[in-house]
Amino acid sequence: MTVTAVNGLLKAQQQWLNPTGDAHPLQLLLLNLMPTKAVTERQFLDRFAAVSQAVNVTFMYPASHHFKGIDRQTVADHYVTLADVYDQHFDGLIITGAPVECLPFEAVDYWQEFEQIVDWGQTHATQTLFECWAAQAGLYYQFDIQKQVLSQKVFGIYTASTVVSDSRLVSGLSAGGLLKMPQSRHTQLDLPTTLPAGLQIIAENDQVGPLLLSAPTKHAVYVTGHPEYAATTLATEYRRDCRKHLPIQLPENYFENVQTGQVEYSWREASCQLYQNWLATLQLTKVGN
Repeated sequence: MTVTAVNGLLKAQQQWLNPTGDAHPLQLLLLNLMPTKAVTERQFLDRFAAVSQAVNVTFMYPASHHFKGIDRQTVADHYVTLADVYDQHFDGLIITGAPVECLPFEAVDYWQEFEQIVDWGQTHATQTLFECWAAQAGLYYQFDIQKQVLSQKVFGIYTASTVVSDSRLVSGLSAGGLLKMPQSRHTQLDLPTTLPAGLQIIAENDQVGPLLLSAPTKHAVYVTGHPEYAATTLATEYRRDCRKHLPIQLPENYFENVQTGQVEYSWREASCQLYQNWLATLQLTKVGN
């Protein structure tokens, strides 16, 4: 369907050509915390191009972050900050993962701004979608749920073994084996035996825990993995860590042939359906209003 990049590096570099605009697109604001800004932009734009709902995507960055891998001015020229959009309303706010998961949350340089954006999203976005580190950070900030550092990285493609079938988020995915999701993280949620009121697990994997959680009263969805990942993303991460001589195992349920680099792109359909379902909940709210 029609996906328009309102701003961003790909648009500036003419690597993403916006199609003719749709009359009624959903407005999404995406806080891109990944160091590979352009790669992450493309992953999300490609995902939304595969769904039936037209969307406009505005990319945002944390103004308080000290950049290392990319020139700050380049990002500032092509992204917005919270101050730039403070008086606007969006149908959806997406907050990406970030390579800071082994730091205490309060040690992240933009933590206070993260809190401010989450609070702002409660009144300026219909719903917030937190992914990977952001899911752990959101659950910590909103429900005081801690995280644990793992002895071995959760790395690969994992299938939901338990799915709450009455959730709109898993429409078309509740049958066994349909919901698959890339995971790439060194930490996991330290969930209490009894979940806080208002928080529910929608889908989980017996090996790596929850894949998808929801908090309707917070207007929030938490995804512990990376449904936006492209076919070769995990392979790129694996080879990067190998080159750096970091401890890393082969990503589970991923490579068909390690020598040739052939991968099993088994999660694409599920990821597109998941984003489609999330957008459908935003559209229903929009129509209801």
